[in-house]
Amino acid sequence: MNAPDRFVLQVPESWPDADLSGESLAGLRAAALARTDDPRQKAAVNDMFRQGRELVRAARKHGALYGAGTVTLFDEGVFMANVMVFAVSAPAGRELNLATLSAQLGGQAAKGRALSNRVVTSVEIPEVGTAARVTAVEEVSLTADVKTKVLTMHTVIPVPTAPRNYLLVSCSSPNLPLKADVYDLFDAITHTFRYVSATEGV
Repeated sequence: MNAPDRFVLQVPESWPDADLSGESLAGLRAAALARTDDPRQKAAVNDMFRQGRELVRAARKHGALYGAGTVTLFDEGVFMANVMVFAVSAPAGRELNLATLSAQLGGQAAKGRALSNRVVTSVEIPEVGTAARVTAVEEVSLTADVKTKVLTMHTVIPVPTAPRNYLLVSCSSPNLPLKADVYDLFDAITHTFRYVSATEGV
């Protein structure tokens, strides 16, 4: 293929593209709160959106290229998940191999503390080839005093014709009890990734 100008990633139709400015979160939160009178569900919605604001803030700080996600209210509770794509570069003379990836991804990993249920592996993306992946239960800070655990899946995809340049497809969800289903969903989303050139249609 020609050198890629952009990428395509398919997400569920119910997942709107993220407003990385964060301006749309207030309206989405109000709409979610209007759907229930249960105080516990309202508290869960508020908590989920607080996490969402923190994720958007962190994404902007780290140069996110794309984001999408969902906050869906079910009778059983709230489901929240998101996917973001970041551009990353390996330092000169180094590659983002599995060993480097294992050491760098995840806030706790960078500090030398073990992550729960951490798996470092490689996967085959149909339109890309081999990509490195780390899945884990990470602890993230919502505020200076409040932390929460989230399921994460980070997949590092090489950029063709650009050595040491990669796109990081990063998925997360605070719905830990749904771990198996959430990871299956994240894997399915990531497997739709492909590069396209200016002369190629989506």
